Amino acid sequence: MATDAAGFARPRQFCPVTEAAEARIAGSCPGSVIAPWSKEERHQHPLWGPWRQTLTGAASDPEVRFHGASGGALSALLIHALEQGTVDRVLHIEPDPKHPTGNRVRWSSTREEVLAGAGSRYASSSPLAAIEEALAQGGRFAFVGKPCDVSALRQLGRYDTRVAKHVPLVLSFFCGGLPSSAGAADILRAMGLEQGDVVEFRYRGQGWPGLTVARTADGRSGEMSYAESWGRHLSRQVQFRCKICPDAVGGVADIACADAWYGDAAGYPSFEEKDGRSLIMSRTAAGEAFLHSAQAAAAIETAPLPIEEIERMQPAQAQRKRMIAARTAAVRASLQPVPIMRDLEVGAAARQGDPYDITHNFLGTMRRVLLRRWRKWRITAGGRGQPA
Repeated sequence: MATDAAGFARPRQFCPVTEAAEARIAGSCPGSVIAPWSKEERHQHPLWGPWRQTLTGAASDPEVRFHGASGGALSALLIHALEQGTVDRVLHIEPDPKHPTGNRVRWSSTREEVLAGAGSRYASSSPLAAIEEALAQGGRFAFVGKPCDVSALRQLGRYDTRVAKHVPLVLSFFCGGLPSSAGAADILRAMGLEQGDVVEFRYRGQGWPGLTVARTADGRSGEMSYAESWGRHLSRQVQFRCKICPDAVGGVADIACADAWYGDAAGYPSFEEKDGRSLIMSRTAAGEAFLHSAQAAAAIETAPLPIEEIERMQPAQAQRKRMIAARTAAVRASLQPVPIMRDLEVGAAARQGDPYDITHNFLGTMRRVLLRRWRKWRITAGGRGQPA
């Protein structure tokens, strides 16, 4: 994977690819096909995917709860997995010291190492860049990634039996989409800081939702609320692929977590600072068994949550899923490809959508796709390779 000008990770071919490798890539890459939701689970929701338990909760350890995103549930589960011997290490991401607004892959085998990588990171990441080395090394490790990363790992498991053998625990989270590097750059400009001077950048965490914080080598710093950093800067830079994602909720993970936002008087999520609270969904038999283990060991504190309540906590996720059918139809009508997305309840979710919103999303997406194609044509002067 290589980083493009916008700061997104993109595949780069640097040697010949065999037919077998090409089939494996095409069958695993979430830009080509998205892993279907399991039909074996008794409960399945068109918006929230397969589920066994839906809970709210938080890490029992106050330090883990403070440092992690939302209630620190993911970090607490990883620490429990290490301490109980479920896995010997964790594959996840952490801030990149050389590029503080970006990420890098890391391995963790202790509580302290897990916490060093805790917190949401709204920038490009490729945790599966290390998967071949990890599978070759053996052992048992937990994997944490975006829903598309988890989809890719599940699809890879159809071709490589080592995935099932060496990765007994796959965790994910609800994803709002991946912003370009321009989002973080906008935040730094608003703080009055130069990107080249920044040595530390935290998108959120250390509280809930936590402040966006940047620090420079000479001691200057800037802070911004989550509502402003995500609402005014990052969310406006989300790549198009994320806007047609049919599984932004980690539907094929063993366990998926999210922010269990408290609602304001109108029922819309409030981003005021509070004690962190996670939404926790177990999705598989393995995830359910591990969740019970963490509860029994008091690694996390939980309370039952009716699945109908999730929409109050995550209204944007619900609305996006209802619009996926309209958006992908617009892409196809513009003669552009979309990933294969079978058995992901896209049609069922669309039937819950408001007709006005569906029409608006269809037309808006078509306009966006056609405008992007026109701009590319202008750059190449109608395909002749000359600047327009």
